[in-house]
Amino acid sequence: MGIATLAMCLCYATDVNSAPNTTPNKPTAAATAADTTTAADNAKDAKLAAAADSANLLEAATDTVSSLDAEEITPEESGGFHRVLKQKFVEGGASFMSFVAIALVLGLAFCIERIIYLSLSEIDAKKFMREIDAKIEAGDIEGAKTQCRETRGPVASICYQGLLRIDTSLEDIERSVAAYGTVQAANLEKGCSWITLFIAMAPSLGFLGTVIGMVMAFEQIQLAGDINPTIVAAGMKVALITTIFGIIVALILQLFYNYILSKVDHLTSQMEESAITLLDSILKYKK
Repeated sequence: MGIATLAMCLCYATDVNSAPNTTPNKPTAAATAADTTTAADNAKDAKLAAAADSANLLEAATDTVSSLDAEEITPEESGGFHRVLKQKFVEGGASFMSFVAIALVLGLAFCIERIIYLSLSEIDAKKFMREIDAKIEAGDIEGAKTQCRETRGPVASICYQGLLRIDTSLEDIERSVAAYGTVQAANLEKGCSWITLFIAMAPSLGFLGTVIGMVMAFEQIQLAGDINPTIVAAGMKVALITTIFGIIVALILQLFYNYILSKVDHLTSQMEESAITLLDSILKYKK
């Protein structure tokens, strides 16, 4: 019986010693679960952060591509000066702006024709008159006439007319040279009246376009029954564009016209000096 009692004590002691070993295992499992949850949360946060970074990178790339596309498209849409000019021409009313364009084309045609004619009429008048004077002084009248015929320009023409009447009185020669000089001066100014006409027409057409644009604006306001800034702006835009184009055309033609007048004045002065030199040479020859 003592042995049985001893065995029971040993079993009780064994159970008491083993109890502390099983109790601490419960907190370890909970800690493991907490660690697992924390790791999962960290992984989820990392995925969310990565997704946010990817979204930011995608948005930045999209903005960059959009800006590059805008930079590439803008020059194509804006075009050059001729495209802008064409757009403004259409906005001003192509049917009406055509009259302004016709005035510009015809005016430039007359200007170019006059410039070419006057440029071909210019010679070295002083050198030419020295040669004519030398031939007259030497008595070679036919040689002087031949040189006048072979030389272009009004200076040579009036000298030829004076040499044709070298056997007449000096007064007759002077009247002939003066009369033919007037004819040559008129030839130099030939076509200039048309240039002045187009210079006057261009701004007048522009102002007419202004009035027409304003009338269109008031008609649209009347139809709409309300003063809409868009309607008023459209009509005034047409009016201002036509006025601008008309003034620009007039300025361009005026510049060419003034250049032509300067060349005409230069040739006229050459003719007057040459006529005086010719009369002096003929006077010496007659003496």
